Amino acid sequence: MDRYCLGQVKKLRLEDWPTDDKSLCPDGKEASLELLAKIKAELYDLQVRLHAEKKHRLLVILQGMDTAGKDGTIRHVFGGLDPQGVHVATFGKPTALELSHDYLWRIHQEVPARGEIAIFNRSHYEDVLAVRVRHLKPPQVWKKRFDHINDFERMLTDEGVSIVKIFLHISLDEQRERLLKRKNDPRKQWKLMPEDVKDRDLWPHYVEAYEEAIARTSTAHAPWHIIPANRKWYRNVAVADLIRDTLAKLKPTFPKPDFDVAAIDI
Repeated sequence: MDRYCLGQVKKLRLEDWPTDDKSLCPDGKEASLELLAKIKAELYDLQVRLHAEKKHRLLVILQGMDTAGKDGTIRHVFGGLDPQGVHVATFGKPTALELSHDYLWRIHQEVPARGEIAIFNRSHYEDVLAVRVRHLKPPQVWKKRFDHINDFERMLTDEGVSIVKIFLHISLDEQRERLLKRKNDPRKQWKLMPEDVKDRDLWPHYVEAYEEAIARTSTAHAPWHIIPANRKWYRNVAVADLIRDTLAKLKPTFPKPDFDVAAIDI
């Protein structure tokens, strides 16, 4: 997955990164479904070991433009894992209580405990993205937050949290097609909001905000991965592969009992 890892950079141009790549699975959608099933079986085994060992913690941060597929990624990649060791946190508009605290307060509460995987559907990055583009805070406020976020994530990794940051990268044309499907499908109309169209008009401003945010916060301990997401099936394989590789590097193992198992008479 190194091909999608940004690493540490001074500047980022998202237009230089593909939105419709299929190099991990050149044989197409049907082959990708078989590959995804294989990866998910390995993911399940690794996650069960992670949960049993209660030593490591994994935080997956999903960001992307509207319709990029955050919900679908969670459903297709993490569906089927043991729910006892996985939780999803969705960060929408802050509540009155959350606004009465610092902007990282609600985020920190959802950080995974040992043995857990936490998936953030949007995250603290909204406080340097939506806040910036919608002019909810002045520049002198949100510009300081890049350093705050880097310090926060440095603290988490020092405390044993592995962080995987994923930007689901879609094109402007693909977003239009997905919004039209939401509009025309009664089963999906509930997901369509007037704000989605307004945000689409702000696409260049969001691109600019994402480019700076990703470049400023892609660090050695928590790099960003820019995943091509125009093809949903490819997006799922790429993300699953990345999570599988991350867990495998942790080498989770089942803990050995601290008693003599042979002495137990059943």
